Amino acid sequence: MNKVRLGLIGYGKIGSQHVKGLLSGAVPQCELAAVADTDPARLTAAKQAAGEKLLTFDSAEALIHSGKVDAIHICTPHYFHPVYAIAGLKAGLHVLVEKPAGVYTKQVKEMNAVAAGTDRVFAMMFNQRTMPVYQKARELVKSGELGEITRTNWIITNWFRSQSYYDQGGWRATWEGEGGGVLLNQNPHNLDLFQWICGMPDRVKSVVYYGKHRKIEVEDDVYALFEYPNGATGCYITTIADSPGTNRLEICGDRGKLVIEDNKLFFYRLCENISDFNSRYTGGIGQPECWKIEVPLKGTYTSHMGILQNFCDAILKGTPLIAPGQEGIYGLELSNAIHLSSWTGENWVDIPVDDELFYTKLQEKIQKK
Repeated sequence: MNKVRLGLIGYGKIGSQHVKGLLSGAVPQCELAAVADTDPARLTAAKQAAGEKLLTFDSAEALIHSGKVDAIHICTPHYFHPVYAIAGLKAGLHVLVEKPAGVYTKQVKEMNAVAAGTDRVFAMMFNQRTMPVYQKARELVKSGELGEITRTNWIITNWFRSQSYYDQGGWRATWEGEGGGVLLNQNPHNLDLFQWICGMPDRVKSVVYYGKHRKIEVEDDVYALFEYPNGATGCYITTIADSPGTNRLEICGDRGKLVIEDNKLFFYRLCENISDFNSRYTGGIGQPECWKIEVPLKGTYTSHMGILQNFCDAILKGTPLIAPGQEGIYGLELSNAIHLSSWTGENWVDIPVDDELFYTKLQEKIQKK
């Protein structure tokens, strides 16, 4: 095989965007072979975009079992991500899943278990992992250059959405159709990056507002606290209501602080780690000498097409994945824990979350509609 025959499931906003990228030749080793959608008008639009040779199917199942594709990219509403991933893996196909991995961890754990029992390539569309600024921050943390993490803070409020965005209707911003709001629609990227760079916390507590700023069922304003295994703490704030919004990530360690904002990375580098300074310093008020460094970044942001190219390279050449599919559950654990803390009134919710309790509470939300 020198090209991957790709079947795209779901020709909505994100699916059609990916098709444009593929048709531009951004991923030469990927051939768009087929599209599946339950809406005939979308299938017609797909053929108009890609040409009459494109195969179209009126169901995901028909595409998966057609024998005409080597891999599928799932671009459906969130609840169907694990459903079609499992079907594709069981059919012997390679699978790329659009974010998020799913709505609830119980379902995603089943998907991961199926993937673990195959030799198929299984990946997530976490395209922001291709951003040099986050890659470099992760390198500085994982290498120990920052020292042991002591505090994390992310204010991510630049996901502004107007009421008219939600008034378009459909499955978005409903418990039954989407399974959540800002945490599940916009924030899967940020929650994934947060744990990818800083690691997973042990527990979470939150204050969450539902339909505070927009006429929607789901969350649109979130405040969460994290506690990490080493005792470090974290704060995560997000909303769709701020304009202009902020996107600022701070990671503090005993060797300084990393700050990411406006696609720049600054390292406030201490000349002496905090513990050594504390053990020797006797001058009362004082702190270690600090140098502010703008960290040079290499490479370019390749976004969605970069993940698709990496996915195809993994299939054809065995290249390591940028975003392995099994890692999709981590950001979802954070999202589920934030909700569960809010729904139960618990001060702290342990991670991993109680799968059954979260699922039960989610069903209650759906039934109250």
